[in-house]
Amino acid sequence: MNKYAALKQPYMIGNVTIPNRFTVIPMTMGALAYDEGGGFSDNLINYFELRAKGGFGLIIPGAAGTDYHVDPYSALGPNVITNKHWQERAKVLTDTIHRHDTKIFCQLTMGLGRNYPGLPGPSENPVWRTPGQVSPELTKEQIRLKINDVVEGAMVAKECGYDGVEIHAMHWGYLLDQMAMAFYNRREDEYGGSLENRLRCAKEIVEGIHEKCGRDFPVGMRLGLKTFIKDYDKATLTGEEEVGRTLEEGVEISKLLESYGYDFLDVDTGTYDSFYYACPPMYNPQGFMIPLAAKAKAVVKIPVIAGGRMQDYDLALEAIEKDEIDAVGLGRPSLADPDYPNKVFNGETEKIRPCIGCNMGCFRRCVETGEPVSCAVNPQAARELVLGLKAGEGNKKVVVVGGGVAGMEAARTAALRGYRVTLFEKSDHLGGHIVEAGAHEFKHEIRKLNEWYQRELKDLGVDIKLEHEPCINCIRKQEADVIILATGTNEAHPPIPGLEKALPSLDAIDHPEKIGTTVIVAGGGLVGCEIALDEAKKGKDVMIVEALDDIMAAGGASAPYPNKQMIVDLFEHYGVKVYTSTRLSEVAEEGAIVEKTDGSKELLKADTIISALGFKPTPNLKEEWAELNLPMYEIGDATGAGTILKAIWDAYEVANSI
Repeated sequence: MNKYAALKQPYMIGNVTIPNRFTVIPMTMGALAYDEGGGFSDNLINYFELRAKGGFGLIIPGAAGTDYHVDPYSALGPNVITNKHWQERAKVLTDTIHRHDTKIFCQLTMGLGRNYPGLPGPSENPVWRTPGQVSPELTKEQIRLKINDVVEGAMVAKECGYDGVEIHAMHWGYLLDQMAMAFYNRREDEYGGSLENRLRCAKEIVEGIHEKCGRDFPVGMRLGLKTFIKDYDKATLTGEEEVGRTLEEGVEISKLLESYGYDFLDVDTGTYDSFYYACPPMYNPQGFMIPLAAKAKAVVKIPVIAGGRMQDYDLALEAIEKDEIDAVGLGRPSLADPDYPNKVFNGETEKIRPCIGCNMGCFRRCVETGEPVSCAVNPQAARELVLGLKAGEGNKKVVVVGGGVAGMEAARTAALRGYRVTLFEKSDHLGGHIVEAGAHEFKHEIRKLNEWYQRELKDLGVDIKLEHEPCINCIRKQEADVIILATGTNEAHPPIPGLEKALPSLDAIDHPEKIGTTVIVAGGGLVGCEIALDEAKKGKDVMIVEALDDIMAAGGASAPYPNKQMIVDLFEHYGVKVYTSTRLSEVAEEGAIVEKTDGSKELLKADTIISALGFKPTPNLKEEWAELNLPMYEIGDATGAGTILKAIWDAYEVANSI
C-alpha cells in the first residue's frame, strides 16, 4: 500500500468533490499567460492542463480583475473578467481542466490597494517601496462598487464553468487585507474600526455571491493568518512587535469567515512588507505553515488549504492525518514539477524535481523584472509551448565536459531528445559548485536537486566518466558530433596582500572545522552571506566586508527581494556585523585591514578570514580545441559566474537546440 494514500483521498468543498489533497495555488503568471485580447493564452491553458494531467486535484489560477469602475488602471493587465474575450478563453480553460477530473476555481480580486502606485486603499498609506507616494482613500461608494464587481465576477465565473471561486485576498497586504487590518485601515465609517466592521467587505462579498450564484457554488478566502510586520516595509522575523495581524486575530477571522458563509480557507502568511513570509525563500523551513494552519483548522469545520514551503510530502501527509490541514497548496513546487502529485501517488517521490526556494524564476521575474514567470530548475515551466522539448535530429553523439549543474542539465536534455551522451567530470563526484551550495543546513533542497539530476542521468543511460579531465585526443576518440563545455568557474584570487592566509570560500564550506570563533567574510555576495549566516547560527562572532554599497547586489547575481530581506533580518537577529562600501585591503596576522571609500583604514580583528570574492571562468577550451572542427557550445559558469537559473537555462536551451 502506498504510504501516501491519504493524500489521494477526496474531500468536499461545499458540495464539490475535490479528488485529492493537492492544489495548485494562485500565482501571477505574467505576459505569456494572456493573448493580445486579454484572454488566457494557449500557453497558459497548456500549462494548467499539464498540472491537471500531473494529478493536482484542484487548480486555482492567479487573480482575475473585476473592478472596471474605480481603479485608474488595472495592475493585473487586461485580464478583467467582464472582458468577453476573457470569458471565451476561460471556457476553453475550464473545459480543458475538467477533461482530467480536476476541479478549477476562479480567484477574483477586489483590488491591490497600496501595494502598487495609484491604486486606492482603505486609508491613505505609503505605497510599497515607492517613496513619496501614498494611496488615496476609497469612498464608501467606491467600496460598494468594488464589492458589486466581485459579485458580478463570480456570476461570470460560474457561467464560464468554474467549479467555485476564491476571493483575493485577505493576504499579502492586498486591498481586502488592508480593509481587514487596523494598521492599514483607519476609517471611522462602517468599514473601519471594529474587526467586524473591517471584515464587512468580505461579509458583503460572500453574501452577494450566495444571493446571485446560489448557496451550492463554493466561495473561499485566501487568508494570511499572520502578517509578520512591524512597520511599513519592515518585517518582524520572530513575529514579535507585530503591528499587523496576530495569529490570534487570524484565528478569530477564520471563525468569522466561516460564520459569514465561506466554504474553505486557503491560508498562508505575510504581506509585501514582510515578503519573506509571503513568498518564503529557502531560509524559511519546510512546513513552517502547518502549526499556524492547524490553529485555524481547530476552530472551523470548513476545509483549510495550507500553502507556503509545503513541498515536503512527509510533513504534508502527517498534517493531514493529524487533521491539522485538509489539503496542500503548491505554487512554486508546481512550477518545478507538474507531475508532483502523480509521483507521490505512484510511490516515486525520489523522481520529483525539487523547488529550491530560490525565487529566481518565479518571484524575481514576475514582481521585480516584469518578465513571464518560469522556474530556475525547470526552464520549460509556464512556457512549455514556447520552449518545449524538441525531438532529436538524427543519432547524434553529444559530449559534455563538466559535471556541475549546467553539465548535468545539458546531458539530461540531450539524452531526453534521444541523443547518445557522454559526460566527463574531472573530480570523483557530480554536482560542481552546487555541492558546496547545498552544504548549508538551510539549503537541503539543493542537495536533493543534485541527487535528482544524478538519478535522471542514470535512468537515461548517460555514460558518466568521473575523474576524467579529457584532453583533445580523448575527445577525438569519442567521435562526437557536438561538444558542450560546462567547465564552470574557479574562485577568484585578486592581488590583495596576505590573501593566501585567508580560507577560500569553498574550502570553508567543505571544511567548517577550519573556521574559528571570530570570523570575517570578505565578500557580501550570495556565497559570502550564506557562509556568514551558517557560522552566525552556530553562535560565532561574524563580520562581512563588502566593497559595494549593499550586500547581495552584484549585477545579474543579485538576490530576489524576499531572500535578501530575510538575510538582512537574519543578520540582525544573529548579530552579524555588515561593513558595506568597505573593501579588504590586506589580510594581517590579527585579522583584516579594511579600507573605506574615504581612504581611511581599520583593523578588524578575527581568527579566521574567509575569502568570498567571487569566481572566474576556467580556461577557455573552445579555443584550445578549435582544431577538432566540431560545433562547440559554452554554457553556465563557463561563460561567467552567475546563478543556478543561468546555469540550468543556458544548458537546457543549448542542448534543446542542437
